[in-house]
Amino acid sequence: MAEHHLTLPVTDADIEKLALGDSVYLDGIVYTARDMAHMEIRALAEKGQPLPEPLAGSAVFHAGPVALKDGDGWRLNVIGPTTSMRMEPYADLIGRLGVKLIIGKGGMFDDSKAAFQRYTQAYLQAAPGCAVQIGAGVRAIKGVHWLENGMPEGMWVLEVKDFGPFIVTMDCRGHSVYDDVRAAGRQAIAAMGY
Repeated sequence: MAEHHLTLPVTDADIEKLALGDSVYLDGIVYTARDMAHMEIRALAEKGQPLPEPLAGSAVFHAGPVALKDGDGWRLNVIGPTTSMRMEPYADLIGRLGVKLIIGKGGMFDDSKAAFQRYTQAYLQAAPGCAVQIGAGVRAIKGVHWLENGMPEGMWVLEVKDFGPFIVTMDCRGHSVYDDVRAAGRQAIAAMGY
């Protein structure tokens, strides 16, 4: 297992170096997107309208930050991952838009696994329950889109440095820790005669 320090935006070559179990730290700009932000992105893409941020080579964090108003801007309080499987319906769209890294918790399923191979993407597991520690890697909030949908559902633009560590749990070659865990669970149940 290797440790990677990546500067965003990343390339296909960066993603191809990632293997299950590797740890990743990020520098650059990370975008948050939960359910409503994905719906907003899809609506704009379907209309052929420009997105508010360039997603090519980017990292999207399935997270809802808690931010505090700080003068004319915002200051991050904490940020923790949300369950990624809810974003599964957007897997192909997010890949087509050029997103290279998805950060979240719990992994994703077959549509995402196929998209990760098709578009050279990887999934990074963020440690649940570590919102303060994860937030330590955020240097500044550069902006927010769709705040009218609520603070956690906005698309936050985060400037990060040494953001992580995150663990590669789905790679661009079709490997998934989550598949391995499910298979091991089925084998254990079968061995018990259930």
